[in-house]
Order: sequence, then structure tokens, then C-alpha cells
Amino acid sequence: MKKNGWLLILLPGLLCAQVKTENPYYQMTVAEIDQDIRRVSVALAEPAQRMAYYSERFLDAPYELVCEGEGENGRYETQPLLNLRQVNCMTYCEIVLALSLSDYYEEFFNVLQHIRYRQGIISMATRNHYTMVDWLPANKWCLEDVTKKVGAKDVRWSTRTISHKNFFAGKSITDIPVLMPDRTATIAYLPLDQVEKHAKALQDGDIVSLIQNQPGIFSAHMLLIIKKEGKPYFRHAGLSAKKVLDQPLGDYIAALSRNPRFVGMSFMRVKEKIDWVDGSYTHGKFLVKTK
Repeated sequence: MKKNGWLLILLPGLLCAQVKTENPYYQMTVAEIDQDIRRVSVALAEPAQRMAYYSERFLDAPYELVCEGEGENGRYETQPLLNLRQVNCMTYCEIVLALSLSDYYEEFFNVLQHIRYRQGIISMATRNHYTMVDWLPANKWCLEDVTKKVGAKDVRWSTRTISHKNFFAGKSITDIPVLMPDRTATIAYLPLDQVEKHAKALQDGDIVSLIQNQPGIFSAHMLLIIKKEGKPYFRHAGLSAKKVLDQPLGDYIAALSRNPRFVGMSFMRVKEKIDWVDGSYTHGKFLVKTK
């Protein structure tokens, strides 16, 4: 960037400091957030930089398990389509990802719906409920599974049968108009005792799925990777802490290892090139064709 005839070179950390506002997003107005998104979209070009910046804007945000739904006219869940005042582990990662892909507030809202719902169609039936079987495959336009790249020969595999019918029955919902069939899926994961060994292969903004050994489901929690002075941290909306917080990777892994329920982690990364156009529609971004 040029300023008064001089070429101004800013390191990523300095860029974050320049664009950072005083208040966290959960205490800001829509107009203030829109202004900040527009600044960041110019100042920070790389997805990893944006993921780190936006995730920090939600530190200490209150945790709420059920914080978003289909809107006030929703059939099954009437929580708002967008709630920046409270987050859970999944909505936190979704919001940070959508912000990182957007240039202004309205675009952020639209992109968020395409991350959460298949083809952006808002309904309980089209929500990407299961992280590894619904959410990741539906978002291959912006994310890639880098578990094998991170873990190399230490990667292991897990197979489950995923049932939307059982999922909805657990919520006492029996009248879903469109129900996906049961699916058997196999995923790659890195065992917990191997995560620290491969931490150098992780990048700012990588999305993490904590894998459990329970039948019918893979993911127990979602987190983000953040590097501080070269050291890896998990940034996540913690149920026990009741807020968004940072925890050193080693400490968090050590705590998880004491619970036999948790077996490993899978890793997702924002693509360098986003596949915005998919057939006849785009994933929430307004694109104008030019000659």
C-alpha cells in the first residue's frame, strides 16, 4: 500500500493491530461490524489472517448451547438465524469462517447460511448437522480435509453409520418432510497422542473436529487452531468455561487424554481458491458476470 509516496509494508500482526476495534463483536452494532468487515477485507488478504482476527473478536463471548435456529418463523427452532451475542462450538466456527470469506455484513449473513444449510436452503432438514458427514462435505467449496496432510503416516481411520432419522427422533421431531437416508462413512483422524508431534503442520485458522468413540456420531466438539509467538493454541467456545477462550494445545490434549471417550482430531483448512460458483448458484456471494 502506498502512503504519501512511500510503500508501506505491514506484517500480519501489525495489520491486525491496525484494523482491530476496541469492542468485541458480541458488543458491537451491525453498522460497526459492517464497517470492520470492510476494513479487514482490504487489510488482510489471507484466509488464515482473517480467521485469526475474527476469532479473536469473539474472545470471552458467552457460550449458549442452543443459540441459533430457523428464525422467529421457524417450524422447529425459533432461535435467530444469526446470533453474535452468544455462540456454541459449531456456530462460533461457522461465524468466523463466514466472516473470513466476506467483504461486508450482508454478504457475511448470506455466506453463513450457505455454510450451515445445503445450498443455502434454510430448514431443519437441510441443516448440516453432523460435522464430518454433513458439514465438511457440504462445504468442500471453501474447506479441505487436511487430516492426512497434517498427520501423515500416523493417521487412523474410523467408520460410523450416521442416521438423521435417529438424530431427529432424539429431538422428538417425527415429521421432517425430507429425510436423508442412513449413511456409513469412514473418516481420517489423528490420535490424540500424536497431535502435539504434528502441531507444526497446523496453521492459523485451521478448524478442528474432536473425534469420539461413540456410535452414530464422530464429532464431540469443534475448535480453531491459533498460533501465538509460534506456539499452538486451541481457540473455542468451551462448555465448561461458558465462553470463548484460548487454551495451550498441549494442556488441552493432556486433559482430553484422561477421558477414554476422546480418541483423536480431524483438521479442516480454508481453501486458497474458493469455489464460489456451483452450477446455477453461488455460495452466498453476489457475483456479477462481466464480458
